Amino acid sequence: MTLIRRTFTAAAAALLMAAPFIAQAQDIKPRLIRFGYGLNEQSNQGRAVKLFAETVEKASGGKMKVRAIGAAALGPDVQMQQALIGGAQEMMVGSTATLVGITKEMALWDTPFLFNSTKEADAILDGPIGQKVMDKLQEKGLVGLVYWENGFRNLTNIKRPVTKLEDLEGIKLRVMQNNVYLDSFKTLGANAIPLPFSELFSALETKTVDGQENPYNTILSSKFYEVQKYLSITNHVYSPWIVTVSKKWWDGLSKDEQKVLMDAAKASRDFERKDTRDEAAKALADLKGKGMQINELSPAESARMRDKLTKVNAGIAANVGMDLWTETQGALAKLRGGK
Repeated sequence: MTLIRRTFTAAAAALLMAAPFIAQAQDIKPRLIRFGYGLNEQSNQGRAVKLFAETVEKASGGKMKVRAIGAAALGPDVQMQQALIGGAQEMMVGSTATLVGITKEMALWDTPFLFNSTKEADAILDGPIGQKVMDKLQEKGLVGLVYWENGFRNLTNIKRPVTKLEDLEGIKLRVMQNNVYLDSFKTLGANAIPLPFSELFSALETKTVDGQENPYNTILSSKFYEVQKYLSITNHVYSPWIVTVSKKWWDGLSKDEQKVLMDAAKASRDFERKDTRDEAAKALADLKGKGMQINELSPAESARMRDKLTKVNAGIAANVGMDLWTETQGALAKLRGGK
């Protein structure tokens, strides 16, 4: 009995000594990650951020928790980018086009009619060229993880169907805060007006602008059909989104934590692209059902627009660097079976 009593007493003492450490361990809070995005929770963007958050929490055993904050509640893309650079926010997903002012090479993705298909876009974005462009962000205080898909962009407006180049003349068209978009649509004859996405619906509703350009999914999820009559299928630009992280914050993570985030980002990319593509055809049908008048630009008119933008493309090449431009055109030619 004495031996048993001694053993019990020693065990109890050990537990008492360990108690503060157990309590301390229980008090350790999970690492909170604020992940901002511009669209609403029901959008393709919102669904992918949700999957990312669930994947991170599961893979980290609850030690990392992602707080998804949508509907531009943390501000438009440009504001969130600055918050990431300063370390005031951890993560975001937004358009590559709004990063051009920070990293000029991002303008490559704004090239009108650069990609003919999503297959081409995936190959370039997920390959060495996409990585090379993404790596440039680190010099500016951001870390790019993966590219998501926003999709091929199309025009909507309240004035008239855009069936030919001349139909763009004088239309007050909202574009992203990006010089390539401004120059492109000015060259095509539109009155291009830069506005943050968060202000777009209101600007359309009050007729501050006549139209805008976005993929079908965004037009539907943002309810632009309520304030726009005509949808012209132009597929003028393939628009990627990019998941970025604050470098200041990223550099303070362990290798294991970084791996959890990178693996979750890749899983979310694959999910988001499939989701976006599945939704696109349905979104177009839904927009027609909502009463939008839809027309498709003919190949001949697409070619006229492309020709009109030759100088814009030359400017993009000069801006991003001829080596990068030439490498991209060469990779695309190879994908298309060229030599």
